Amino acid sequence: MAAASEEAIKQFSALMEQLEEPLKTTFQHVHQGYPRGTLVRFLKAREWNVPKAHKMLMDSLNWRLQNEIDTVLAKPIVPSDLYRSIRDTLLVGLTGYSKQGQPVYAFGVGLSTFDKASVHYYLQSHIQMNEYRDRVVLPGASEMFAKQINTCLKVMDMTGLKLSALNQIKMLSTITAVDDLNYPEKTETYYIVNAPYVFSACWKVVKPLLQERTKKKIKVLSGPGRDELLKVMDYQSLPHFCKREGSGSGSSSDEVDCYSYDHPFHQQLYNFVKQQALSQETVGPLKQGSMHVKVPTPDLEEAKIIETIESELNNLRGGGDGISRSFNRITIEGP
Repeated sequence: MAAASEEAIKQFSALMEQLEEPLKTTFQHVHQGYPRGTLVRFLKAREWNVPKAHKMLMDSLNWRLQNEIDTVLAKPIVPSDLYRSIRDTLLVGLTGYSKQGQPVYAFGVGLSTFDKASVHYYLQSHIQMNEYRDRVVLPGASEMFAKQINTCLKVMDMTGLKLSALNQIKMLSTITAVDDLNYPEKTETYYIVNAPYVFSACWKVVKPLLQERTKKKIKVLSGPGRDELLKVMDYQSLPHFCKREGSGSGSSSDEVDCYSYDHPFHQQLYNFVKQQALSQETVGPLKQGSMHVKVPTPDLEEAKIIETIESELNNLRGGGDGISRSFNRITIEGP
């Protein structure tokens, strides 16, 4: 297998050496000086099939060019009150590092409402966080731990997930499509905590649809998962919703929780983006306006998963058609 993998990397590398501008420059933004690691990620995502991995990467590079992703970190979401509203309704943050040096991200899936801005702003914020992770957080972790670190861990808090949470499901499917097709294999493990019945029911029907490689990445923990998580990270790096005996995404201490606009991570990210914008040769104040990023079409596996979740939620609701009407009202295009 090792010999076959090396041969696949060699073939893929030869194909990428043929890149011309502007694709060549955007590829440099992706690999950040480590092209081999990027090739391996895309090969893993396509089961080491070189033609499929090459197409996937080329599609991603073209998506980046078409949507100006290389400069997304110079496009702050303004005014700051709007960014604060996004942070209050898209609950995600950096909590620390694992014992192996991977950044640990917390995501309040069940309590994220996505109801204070357009889809475009939420997607812009998510992509900015991805790019900041790849260009700043991971290189910083590599320097801090004196070794190359290319992946992160995610702790997904399902507190508050309900049958009526269709807006979350649609927005999450949008985010997942962007990540799967353009940022593959950046998460080593997903830890699911505080899972209510609705998650358990959906997980039961979705799990058989996942590739074995994906299933191995997902670990559903009991309750807040504190004991299991302490095996891979120190107490200081635990998300706030895992530190206490009870469950839930609310913070019970005086510390600023990792989701908050006031948390150091979000302040650093937001200030970084504003500084990048100021360094650009633009005249005049920053203008309000979201990026209109084209959402990639989900692959067949992901489309099937979304369809299965919708069907299972419909079954749990008793088979009525109200859920379908609600689902159809949510559009990806946004205002």
